[in-house]
Order: sequence, then C-alpha cells, then structure tokens
Amino acid sequence: MQLILLLINIAGEVIKFLTADQMERYRRNMLLDGVGVDGQKKLLQSSVLVAGSGGLGSPVAYYLAAAGIGHIGLLDGDTVDLSNLQRQILHFTPDLGRPKVVSAREKISALNPDIKISVIGQRMDEKNYKEIISQFDLVVDGTDNFEARFLINRACVEQRKPYIFGGVLGYSGQVMTIIPGQSPCLSCIFRHVPSGEAPSCDREGVLGAIPGLIGTLEVAEAIKVILNIGEPLIGRLLTCDVLTMQFMPVEISRDPDCPVCGGVDV
Repeated sequence: MQLILLLINIAGEVIKFLTADQMERYRRNMLLDGVGVDGQKKLLQSSVLVAGSGGLGSPVAYYLAAAGIGHIGLLDGDTVDLSNLQRQILHFTPDLGRPKVVSAREKISALNPDIKISVIGQRMDEKNYKEIISQFDLVVDGTDNFEARFLINRACVEQRKPYIFGGVLGYSGQVMTIIPGQSPCLSCIFRHVPSGEAPSCDREGVLGAIPGLIGTLEVAEAIKVILNIGEPLIGRLLTCDVLTMQFMPVEISRDPDCPVCGGVDV
C-alpha cells in the first residue's frame, strides 16, 4: 500500500493528505511562495475546461496536468490532421485521423495518471455551451474561431466563471483574464462576431512556437486565478510580437453598455 503522508501545521491542525508520489511530483510547486501545501490542495481540487485541443489547447492541457489540476476537461470535435503537427504538440504522426480529445487524453494521462480527464468530443454551439461550461470552475481558451469564444465569454459571465482568453496569428499573440464583475469581457473589446472571413491561422499562417508561448501564459494566468496570487491580466490585454520580441499590455475598461457584462455587478 502506498504511503500516505499526513501534514500537520504548527498549530497541530491537519492541513492536507498527500501521497509520497504527490509530495515528490509537486515539490517544486509547493516550494513557491503563494502555493505551498494548501495551494497544491486547491489545484488538485480545481476543475478547468480546455476549450480546444489544438495549437493553444496542447500546451494548456499539458501544463495544467503537470501542475496537478485535479479535473481537466478536453473539448474538441476535430480529428488530427497532418497540418496540425506543426504546432499541436499533443498529437503525433500515428495519431492522424484520430479524435483530438482521445489523442490528447492519452498523452496527458501518461504524464499524470493522478488526475481526472473528461473528454467532450464535440463542437461548442448554442445548444450545449452552457451545460458544458457549468461543469468546470474555470475555462481556458484554446479555440480558433470567434463564434466559440463569444459563446464561452457569454456563459462565463452568466455563470460567474473566470475565463482566460488567448489568441494567436502569424508571429503574434494575445492573452487576457476575464473575471465577471471585476473586469471587461470579450464583448467589451469586440462587440460583435466579425462578419465575413476574419483573419485566421488557416489563411495567414502561424509560427508553431507562438501557440506554445501564449498557451503557457494562459496556464500561468489560470493558476494565479485559482490560487488568488499575483496580478492576473484583469483589464489588461497582453500582446506580444516575437519578431521584435516586444510584450505590451493594453489597458481595457469595462463598457457599461456591453450587452454581455454591462449589467453584471461587482
């Protein structure tokens, strides 16, 4: 039987059960100010939906699992295509034609068999988005279209769930953390879904490392929100351009007339 370690604080109160393997696996997490044993407990008890298992979703899901997020949901209705492998690091050549959520679950489970992984092999739409998001504490954006992002934004505002927004294109990317009632939402910046053909990686390309960079920043934001540490990108859209290697935060204010979050109280 695996050894169970009972940790007791200086007051003699029980603060956490961890296995010996967990103590070793997450030791470098727990050495950090703001994490410790209690913080690791929060991570293990939290649930995060990763919307998309592609370019952004790959690093997001991988590092969330490595950090010890106790329940990860993988949402994606696509299968693995050869063109994905330039940037979608959860998928390998033998995975071609397989559902992305199945491929992703295998890699994440191999990394950390301790955690629960739920697969949702469908696209998010008007019929299912509220129910899907209601099952998780926080949502991290790994989608590649505005329609899905607007659905996520709306549901997260309605259900008061944090939403980590991320986007990539070409040599650039952006990240923002949305906390309903405290920060502007996506609709404060983009009032409507862009009409016609919005710029996309399919048409304009993307450097493979960009989703890796933005995805890891999204994970850092998610962990900060879960642990209530640091200064998340609330009301700040962080943009980056790797050609010039410049990172610039852009201040964003809540729009009182926003049709999504304008009536949400702090």
